[in-house]
Order: sequence, then C-alpha cells, then structure tokens
Amino acid sequence: MKLIRTEDAVGSVLCHDITQIIPGVVKDAVLRKGHVVTEEDIPVLLSVGKEHLYVWEKEEGMLHEDDATEILRQVCQGERMKASEPKEGKIELTAECDGILKIDREKLKAVNGMGQMVLASLHGDFPVRKGDKIVGMRVVPLVIEEEKMERVKEICGNEPIFTILPFLKLKAGIVTTGSEVYHHRIEDKFTPVVREKLEENGIEVMGDILCDDKPDMVTEAISEWIKKGADLVVCTGGMSVDPDDRTPLAIRNASDEVVTYGAPVLPGAMFMLAYKYTGEGQRIPVMGLPGCVMYAKRTIFDLVLPRIAAGERLCLEDFSVLGEGGLCLNCQVCTFPNCGFGK
Repeated sequence: MKLIRTEDAVGSVLCHDITQIIPGVVKDAVLRKGHVVTEEDIPVLLSVGKEHLYVWEKEEGMLHEDDATEILRQVCQGERMKASEPKEGKIELTAECDGILKIDREKLKAVNGMGQMVLASLHGDFPVRKGDKIVGMRVVPLVIEEEKMERVKEICGNEPIFTILPFLKLKAGIVTTGSEVYHHRIEDKFTPVVREKLEENGIEVMGDILCDDKPDMVTEAISEWIKKGADLVVCTGGMSVDPDDRTPLAIRNASDEVVTYGAPVLPGAMFMLAYKYTGEGQRIPVMGLPGCVMYAKRTIFDLVLPRIAAGERLCLEDFSVLGEGGLCLNCQVCTFPNCGFGK
C-alpha cells in the first residue's frame, strides 16, 4: 500500500472499503475494495473524512486483509456452517443446523494471542439454532505478514476451531420416584416439567414409570426403559443425602459408570450422571434430577441436557469447570441463555 492525497487518487485502486457511519441510520461501505477511484468519487471521499487514501501497491510477503481473513475462515469453519463474503475485512460464520457449538479453546486462545487478528464467538457448549451467528473474524491491519498467517495454519492444523454437534433424534424414559407420589398422597408436578424440557430439546418421551422410594424398584424401572430402547433415562426425586432418598443408590446399581454425583452449580448441586453400557457398544445416560428442577426456572439440567441431546459423552471435567458461572441469580425476568449462567 501507499498513502496518497485523495485529490491525487483518480485512477488508483482502493485496497480497503471506505465506510460511512451515520448513527442510527447507516454503517456501510460507500466504496468497496478494488474500486478504481474516479473524479466523481473525490467529493464523496472527502465528505466521509478521507483526505488521504491507501491504494494498493503489491509487496512481496504481505497479504491484504481479505486474503488473511480467508485463512482465518479456513482454520475456523467446521461442517454445518456457512461463511459470509468478506466485508470491510470481516467474515462471519452462521449455523446451518440446530446443535451444540464446540470450540477448541486452546487454538482460539493461541490465535487471538498472536495479535493483529480477532476471533470473537459465542460461548461453546451451548445450543445454537440454524441461522445463528457463531463467530466473526478479521485481521486488524489492512495488510499483514504472510509468514504470520502461515503460523496460524501451523497452530490450528487440520481440525477446525469451531464445530457443531447436531441434535440427534433420541427417545427418553422417565422414572418418577417418591412414596408420596406413588401412593397418590400428592400430585406429581415433577414429571410434567421434565417432559417439557426433554421435548424442548427435541427428545421424544416414551413415557414414565412411577416408583416408590425402594431402590430395587427404581433400578428395575431404569433397566426396563433401557430394554425398551430408551436412549437416555431421567430419574426425578430422591436425590438428596437424606437417608430416605435412595435414588442415587438405584442409579448406581443400574449403571456401569458413575460420572458424578454432585455438580458445582446452583441450583442443581445434587445432580447425578451415570452411564449404562449395552451389548451394542452404546452408553445410555442415566440422570438423577434434584428437586430444584421442578421449581427453578433454569438449573444444571438446562446445561447438561442439550449436550446429551447432541450425543456428547460427558466426563467429570465437563462438570468441574462449571463452578465459574455456575451460580444462577434467579432473575425476575429470565433471559437464559443470554446471561452468565453456565458460562
């Protein structure tokens, strides 16, 4: 690039967009990169404050912002994403399906840490819907060293920084526990809430089995749903440390692996996740839901269920990192997921 007076720019090729900003009215390019400046353009350029212009002057070893941002797109874009055309040196990726956004956080941090380039995204491990904007990217200068962009490609390798795990078509069985409900002393208000949240995540509810607090009865109900082809089983109630609450024992007896009993999330500390292995090599999630899921607007269940719905296999580390952001403020007007809960 070289810098010249705007009045001397006729016949020169612009190497960047010229943006006009009128607050509340417009923010767009009045002239695009690659435009050959004409006599008629001079008053327009001066009116947007451009008394000098950078015009293209190819230099070995340097890349224009659009070419550099295209490299960022290549290392960022996974399957099921659509890229915008470069505009003012920026490219955006949008989701082409519903699912969970996964981010290679180490790569994201490494690229942003190099300086002179920007990757700004949504939070990972949260649902995105078709058409949602996922990430915007650009380089800061108008030209950047080609060597630096080659380094980006080396850091990121062959796997993209951003991927989408699409939601699967799953079927769930519900096991409702509690002697007070089993003996019809009180109305079951837990199961309808769970059913609604499952359906909210595109999961078909096969039905529910009502159990007493006896652990053998609950274990048998869990096993029955798995035999009937349930892709996940959700148990409600009986999850505290009180002696009468025996659901955790029942889940342990019905499962082959317990990932966690307890999570650093409020509400939802007494949540439990286990897996039952089947002969077909499947791992069926079995979840124990604490009572807060019945009455609190958003809980640990809202953080875990979408990831289960996308077929993600969760481990203990997935829960241990939830402490920061794991406190729901129980706002009078709930804006989840557009808040800090779970992030």
